[in-house]
Amino acid sequence: MLIRKATNDDLPVLLQFEQGIITTERPFDSTLKPDPISYYDLKAFIASAEVQVLVAEIDGEIAGSGYARIKKNPDAYYDFEKYAYLGFMYVLPAYRGRGVNQAIIEDLKKWAADQGLAEIRLEVYNNNIGAIKAYEKVGFEKRMIEMRIRL
Repeated sequence: MLIRKATNDDLPVLLQFEQGIITTERPFDSTLKPDPISYYDLKAFIASAEVQVLVAEIDGEIAGSGYARIKKNPDAYYDFEKYAYLGFMYVLPAYRGRGVNQAIIEDLKKWAADQGLAEIRLEVYNNNIGAIKAYEKVGFEKRMIEMRIRL
């Protein structure tokens, strides 16, 4: 498995991955607009020095993706000003269970540390048990639960 920085040449596959993420998350959130929607500006992320977009290649095929993005901490009561926000985590179904997600996260952790960051955060739907287990497997802990009510 090769983990590498994404390029603009990868955009067609990455845009398909984005739709795969949306399809997976749609059952967890009834407030998502009808298709077509987009979560990310992947071209801008690939070009940004404040975002690291990675892909995992297996036998020449892009099997997974993920990014870490530097975000400013809006809350002055924490002991850090910036952190890395993890997103765009997707693995093709044929490659799940083979450590792809873990390998991408490990490289993103290294990138975040190289940026002088001491924390990585992410969001995951409460009922997405598979994703929660995958994130816990690489060391993430639940800290806060967001609660919402539709009016």
